[in-house]
Amino acid sequence: MRELSYREAITEALTEEMRRDPTVYVMGEDVGVFGGLVGTTIGLIEEFGPERVIETPISEPGFVGASVVAAVRGFRPVLEMGLADVLLTAMDHVVTSAARMAYLYDGRASAPMVFRVSSGFRPSGGPLMSLSNEAMFAHVPGLKVVMPSTPYDVKGLLKSSIRDDNPVVFFEPKRLYAARGPVPPTDYTIPLGIAEVKRQGMDVTVVAVGAMVPRALAAASVLATEGISVEVVDPRTLRPLDLDTIAASVRKTGRVIIVHEANTIGGIGGEIAASLADIAFPSLEAPIKRLGALETPIPMSPTMEQLVVPTEEAIREAVTGLLAGTAAD
Repeated sequence: MRELSYREAITEALTEEMRRDPTVYVMGEDVGVFGGLVGTTIGLIEEFGPERVIETPISEPGFVGASVVAAVRGFRPVLEMGLADVLLTAMDHVVTSAARMAYLYDGRASAPMVFRVSSGFRPSGGPLMSLSNEAMFAHVPGLKVVMPSTPYDVKGLLKSSIRDDNPVVFFEPKRLYAARGPVPPTDYTIPLGIAEVKRQGMDVTVVAVGAMVPRALAAASVLATEGISVEVVDPRTLRPLDLDTIAASVRKTGRVIIVHEANTIGGIGGEIAASLADIAFPSLEAPIKRLGALETPIPMSPTMEQLVVPTEEAIREAVTGLLAGTAAD
């Protein structure tokens, strides 16, 4: 099968959906000739023109608010918001307007739109460009929250998000844009709310979110050489959350570690842990372990960043500690 980068898979998904549905449009800063803030809209303005690939000023509340109205009137906006940090400037329209539209109008109106955001850490991103705020939006009824970890997943999930009749906040981990993987040339979608077991194992379940998935898989490969069998589960969608798949894995292994880029307190790992305590407690042979970033803004120095963000080594240590009975939350 051919390989695409995560970035190229996004571009292909946007292109195919814009060809399929004339109500789909892309809007955001530098999405036109420049090709988007991370190069995911390259070529779109040449094919679809400036009426469907719409350049905006630096005014997120303005173009998000306008697109909520457009979505209610029958369009399907895909908004490139850039950094996850920047999404907060338009949070009122996302949380108050888009998320509650279907409820307020008893299902007779909705806001089918996608907010694409680049989340997590990049070298020297620093405290103002490194936010992982997916848990904030997963907390909101009416929103769907997606965070793919592979080129295959990002294409299939983005297409499903564009077709969904609810607003979707679509998180794209920055460190994954250059990652490559198999992507079929045929049209396909991945249903929202379905997790995937990325690696089978018997000793410990690692529930890894976003950019932590490849790190968890790398850690699992090393641990396999030491006789430790790690199962890696990727939720892919954080709301709705596929607890059935996650719980089935935990019932098999009896141990679970949840790892994400966001800091631990208030992160999505807490919700997963609490849910597992409700539905899989009799199967647990050890306490649930969470592994997230340290409780500090992200430093500008790449060297210091390595002390804050969960690493492959940290995942391996968490697994061995859990098996040895020394892990602490």
